[in-house]
Amino acid sequence: MLDLHRLVILRAVIAAGSVHGAASSLHLAPATVSQHLRVLARETGLVLFEKNGRGIDATPAALHLAEESAHALADMERLERTVMDLRQGRAERITFACFASVAQAWMPHVVTVLRSVAPAAVVEISITELHPAGGRRQADIDIRNEALDADPLHLHGHHRHVLTDEELWLVLPAEHPLAAHDVVDMLELRDQPWIDHDINDGPTGRIIARACLTAGFTPRYVARLDDHHAAVSLAAAGLGITVLPLIALTGLPDNLTIRPLANPSVGRRIVAFTKSHPDRARLIHAALTALRDVAGTSRWQR
Repeated sequence: MLDLHRLVILRAVIAAGSVHGAASSLHLAPATVSQHLRVLARETGLVLFEKNGRGIDATPAALHLAEESAHALADMERLERTVMDLRQGRAERITFACFASVAQAWMPHVVTVLRSVAPAAVVEISITELHPAGGRRQADIDIRNEALDADPLHLHGHHRHVLTDEELWLVLPAEHPLAAHDVVDMLELRDQPWIDHDINDGPTGRIIARACLTAGFTPRYVARLDDHHAAVSLAAAGLGITVLPLIALTGLPDNLTIRPLANPSVGRRIVAFTKSHPDRARLIHAALTALRDVAGTSRWQR
């Protein structure tokens, strides 16, 4: 069995680009790092590094091994946290996977409810934009979104729970000419500079792109990001317009305003998927109830 500590060292050397850099970050002597690398090479039968002048370069085998070890190391870290929680009497745990706007707008209420139901429970939240594979463990509650007119999404072995349907709104500077309109026709955005907040073309990004295509144009992007907060900041700086779901519209800067869209209107559905888990049934039920409550009361607030 491979020594996970040596895999940590391998990843550190690759990240630092040198043995000395890795040794410094790991608080080890360079000789100790080198020794672990030699043992790992012998255990695996792989050439992990090649000399390059005074430095070393990771081989393709080393890079592949480092990449594949990420999940095992994350699982071990999770197991160590579980042991620590058990020592401290925190045996209950519930895990979520959700997108960033849900984590910001809804999860404080959900965690508050869970704390009242089970004060010793640990809540884990993985942001799906950052962990497309689902984070460090399979979530008890997986929150996703889908187009309103799409076939309902189903996950094998999961129960589907619709939480809410919500509109996507145009976000633009308050002084923008289109801000004078009560409703903005999508076609009027054809020549506008766009700021994309879903550079990875997730479900929300695809919904927006399809609405633009239906209106007969492709957005002219001036910036593409993977964070809606940053997109709002760029819009506030007057660099372009963006389209955001209702849940992400809290705390807008004073110089921004929002308008509904038409021809077509743009919207999405937020759905939670749960797995049957006898040991966590109480927590899952409480969390799902809290999600439904907060989803039902979500509204735009500056």
